[in-house]
Amino acid sequence: MDCCDCKSFIDVLKKEVVPALGCTEPIAVALATAKAREVLGKEAERLEVYVSPNIYKNGMGVGIPGTGSTGLDIAAALGAIGGKADAVLEVLKDTSEQDIKQAKEMVSQKLAQVKLKKTDIKLYVEAICFNGKDFAKVIIKDNHSNIVFVQLNDDIVLKKDDDKKEKKEKKEKVDSEDKRFLSVKKIYDFALSVDIKDIEFLLEGVRLNKNIAKEGLNNDYGLKVGKTLAESIKKGILADDIQNYAMALTAAASDARMDGCMMSVMSNSGSGNQGLTVILPVVAVAEKLKSNQEELIRALALANLIAIHIKSYLGRLSALCGCVVASAGASCGITYLMGGKFENIVFALKNMIGNITGMICDGAKTGCALKVSTGVSAAIQSALLAINGIEISEKDGIIHQDVEETIKNIAKIGSQGMKQADELILEIMTSK
Repeated sequence: MDCCDCKSFIDVLKKEVVPALGCTEPIAVALATAKAREVLGKEAERLEVYVSPNIYKNGMGVGIPGTGSTGLDIAAALGAIGGKADAVLEVLKDTSEQDIKQAKEMVSQKLAQVKLKKTDIKLYVEAICFNGKDFAKVIIKDNHSNIVFVQLNDDIVLKKDDDKKEKKEKKEKVDSEDKRFLSVKKIYDFALSVDIKDIEFLLEGVRLNKNIAKEGLNNDYGLKVGKTLAESIKKGILADDIQNYAMALTAAASDARMDGCMMSVMSNSGSGNQGLTVILPVVAVAEKLKSNQEELIRALALANLIAIHIKSYLGRLSALCGCVVASAGASCGITYLMGGKFENIVFALKNMIGNITGMICDGAKTGCALKVSTGVSAAIQSALLAINGIEISEKDGIIHQDVEETIKNIAKIGSQGMKQADELILEIMTSK
């Protein structure tokens, strides 16, 4: 592969596979308030935050790290009080018990107001910090850490977007840039040919995600999906095989993360759960198969890039559960570890898309661990079929003979076909 192409793939990995502490939707809110407070230059006496429906949906029921609380209001308050904007998606990593106490007081006094904003932008956060007559405003759009607007009183400090350009045109341009070099075949060629030293940094994701998985296995978090599976293996109720081990390991990490564990994870495409679901099943299979380190690293590159590729069409947030995309990437990495070639990778990807497409995202919460375990199970099943030369036919449903067209089909379903479902899900959630 051309060295310029290799650099492009490496740059994408370094941009999209990054550490994050806590669910990234409330963390985006915390980042916005932390930056606004920083620009304000003094304590925030009160906050006003406006978020898109998808941010609102994913922040309602998920645990905020270290607080024992859920919701966007506590995330906003804690970001403004103890957040460090320079830490980006780990903005809350240095918050203290005193910070948490103050944040809870701010919420109880209704000084941190988070409201729904009517917008077609899937990922949008607008945070305003007030102190007397002074205020600072920060806007994050399209990407969880993409600060596009900063204002202090009447002064515009930063303005990235060109208001004259339509959002649709901008999105099409971004997608076009992504598609120039991202394809399943090019990803496969890159993963197998790149100098292993250039992608060794992916092992940091193994370290972070295994650490939080161990935390979930050893302690009681959320629904205890992973811990329950692991205990069932020890009791002999479930077999100690590749599938059950991968499900237990990955679900345990999600249990801990979604319940507010103060441990960072390696994310993928702005999602911690996607990072867990794309990395840990590959790690679990590598351990069971006794794969060497180079094989693991190449499998991780393949898995992460496949997930990023699908997300470049689908968008950061949608009504389609992110673990569908992440587990599809994992299945490709697993297929490689089992000795699969390019043809088998394609089979695995089609099998995944033909299997769990349609799994809805009804917000971030502890129950996500169940969906994660389902995705992992499907990933291994799809890989086993693919290794044996079995693929879903193009005569079946949304599957196309061309794998790239198949990917576009799942993206259309998630971004266009499920738009009404997304609105209905939020309506149901907010009316309970």
